[in-house]
Amino acid sequence: MQIKQFEDKGLAHYSYAILSEDTAEVVLVDPARNPQPYYDYASDNNANIVGVIETHPHADFVSSHLEIHEKTGATIYVHSLVGADYPHRAFDGGAELHLGEVTYKSIHTPGHSPDGISIVVEHEGKDIAVFTGDTLFIGDVGRPDLRESAGNIHAKREELARQMYHSTREKLMKLDDSVIVYPAHGAGTLCGKGLSEANSSTIGAEKRSNYALQDMSEDQFVKILTEDQPFIPKYFGYDVGLNKQGAPAYQPSMQGVNRLEKNFKPELGAIVVDARNEKTFKKGHYKGAINIQNGGKFETWLGSIVGPNESYYLIAESEEELNELISKAAKIGYELLIKGAFVMDEAADVKSPVIDVAAFKQHPSEYTIVDIRNTSEVKGGKFFDKAINIPLPELRERAKEIPADKPVVVHCAGGYRSAAGSSIVEAALPDVKVLDLSEAVSQFKDGQ
Repeated sequence: MQIKQFEDKGLAHYSYAILSEDTAEVVLVDPARNPQPYYDYASDNNANIVGVIETHPHADFVSSHLEIHEKTGATIYVHSLVGADYPHRAFDGGAELHLGEVTYKSIHTPGHSPDGISIVVEHEGKDIAVFTGDTLFIGDVGRPDLRESAGNIHAKREELARQMYHSTREKLMKLDDSVIVYPAHGAGTLCGKGLSEANSSTIGAEKRSNYALQDMSEDQFVKILTEDQPFIPKYFGYDVGLNKQGAPAYQPSMQGVNRLEKNFKPELGAIVVDARNEKTFKKGHYKGAINIQNGGKFETWLGSIVGPNESYYLIAESEEELNELISKAAKIGYELLIKGAFVMDEAADVKSPVIDVAAFKQHPSEYTIVDIRNTSEVKGGKFFDKAINIPLPELRERAKEIPADKPVVVHCAGGYRSAAGSSIVEAALPDVKVLDLSEAVSQFKDGQ
């Protein structure tokens, strides 16, 4: 038996291929949107993909389970509570799948979602590994607040937190200490709040070090688990629905995006996502454009700022970057919302002022300072005592709350998010001078 882990760093997502070497059969667990790496793995091992297991309908990425089924004939296994709209076989708690020397055993582990399962892999009569989806992470457990209004079954966060308490203690922690834990996410995901950088662990190690598995009452657990969770991006509920339905095939959907001529001019009032570098953007952009720079978390911020009920134009600096951005959008199903995508290599009419950091340092009281970090980040300490905190995912809806009597300075923690934030405020308050503190925020780390 072989286990291959695939990582998508942008979404901190892990997926898996398990190869039964005696039968040359592969089972996938929680595959990403682009199925090609799994096809390549199967081909390299002269094997066939015969099964795809979905541990739950994912909120933070779009899975390729339906496309893989349609191309390879692989059976999709999922809990019956998902209410899946695609061809599948119920793989409820207690169900088993036997492929050569490998046995897959389903454990119903609700907590992150009411329909979540964990998969124990048994090899030659011994439990080797457990694929825990978003139930058990390395150093954490899945957040319980994503299914209050999404999916086939809705559940309140307190109810799911209680289910998580029992799933971990009565099911996962009963596995042998040597069983390897393979989660669906690592550090950086928004599906938990305190994940380790490690990509695997063991049941024994998690019992010793994971805060959520320590000895505590159910009520204590619920309190700890439900507090200080990160924000919920706008796209999460949309992805749960898309995964329940089954997403369209990846490459045809990418190719179906409307490509427009270079320097196309969108209609006034359209949502424009300009992914160019913030310095290029500030030299000349379209009125109202949102500067979500291409970077490691582009797809997360795209889906946090733009809602799934909105269509948008997408701008890149080159054809190569445009293809990359469309691919990133497709990871969360947002290629389906692109009204048009094009390259921009000319400066447009609207210019953004550049901050004079020395002047700001000398007279910070002459500015309205807007801190767009998440609430949990601000709890850890402010950079500026009198800053107004409006988290970036809420800024489009709340920008008018910002006083318009002074120039506005927007900051985040490192400079990436403030490019988007300042562009949003600039569009909302056209008569106010809006400045992006950008990377200069590092000069104020100790506060004022």
